[in-house]
Amino acid sequence: MNGSDIIILGIESSCDDTSAAILKNGEILSNIVAGQKVHEKFGGVVPELASRAHQQNIIPTVDTAIKEAGISKKDIHAVAFTRGPGLLGSLIVGTSFAKSFALGRNIPLVEVNHMQGHILAHFIKNPEGHYPKFPFICMTVSGGHTQIVLVKDYFEMEILGETMDDAAGEAFDKAAKILGLPYPGGPLIDKYAKEGNPEKFQFPISNIQDYNFSFSGLKTNILYFLQKELAKDSAFIEKNLNDICASYQHTIIKTLFKKLVLAARHYKIKDVAIAGGVSANSLLRSELERIGKEEGWNTFIPSFQFCTDNAGMIAIAGYYKFLNKEFVGQDVAADARMKF
Repeated sequence: MNGSDIIILGIESSCDDTSAAILKNGEILSNIVAGQKVHEKFGGVVPELASRAHQQNIIPTVDTAIKEAGISKKDIHAVAFTRGPGLLGSLIVGTSFAKSFALGRNIPLVEVNHMQGHILAHFIKNPEGHYPKFPFICMTVSGGHTQIVLVKDYFEMEILGETMDDAAGEAFDKAAKILGLPYPGGPLIDKYAKEGNPEKFQFPISNIQDYNFSFSGLKTNILYFLQKELAKDSAFIEKNLNDICASYQHTIIKTLFKKLVLAARHYKIKDVAIAGGVSANSLLRSELERIGKEEGWNTFIPSFQFCTDNAGMIAIAGYYKFLNKEFVGQDVAADARMKF
């Protein structure tokens, strides 16, 4: 190893994915994610089961990340971990492991806000050298959060708007459950929507002030809509699944971009990015490119492996904090409601 190399071990355990990554000077050497099948039969994440699975997965996941990166434990300069927000039991597993590893190796410990990690994933080294310039706007869309963020610097970020109730990802998963699709249902709605007509059914777009969102009314609307149609024809969903998915997805994406365009115009920002698990959605990605051309934006979309929860994004955030010597002590504790 070069003496000037900085190698970060990233740990992510905020929900139901155990992830470990090795990053060297901003470049990902490995990014391992261990999912949890145990939640599928429950139609959603069960916190207690998630934390138990993290306990089983954390050591083999970290071990695999180190081996795949072709380094040894002694090469690691710091441990970056997700402190929050997320499920408390899940966060405790990652936090405890990170503290133990840092203590055992006598290296610095770096806490990372999960949502800031999603945004900073855009600065992981990529072949094109395509990175947003400050200030830029990033719309973070996931199962737990939907936010429009003005990013002024690596760690100076201002939330311009956010959901007042349910996140967009949750709206996808809840609708999928109503439609009888297995968990996680968001990617399945995206899949079926590709074969459907987005104009076939009309769902309401919430009219919340400023740059905020609301998706709870949309969830209620599709529930009542399906109850009404199923009363007339018990095979309605089966006959119209593609069109329902396309129309519902179209409504969510339209709602998101309505606010994103308003924010970018108001702040006169031309570098616009998306992040978070729902940024893997094909319509969200294509609409960002389409609208970006209309608005004259420079658009930024993470590669698929950095969209969903992963330790690569935690490692890059930890890398910039390491450069600033922003370390925490062994008294740090997981924070399920960690502020932005």
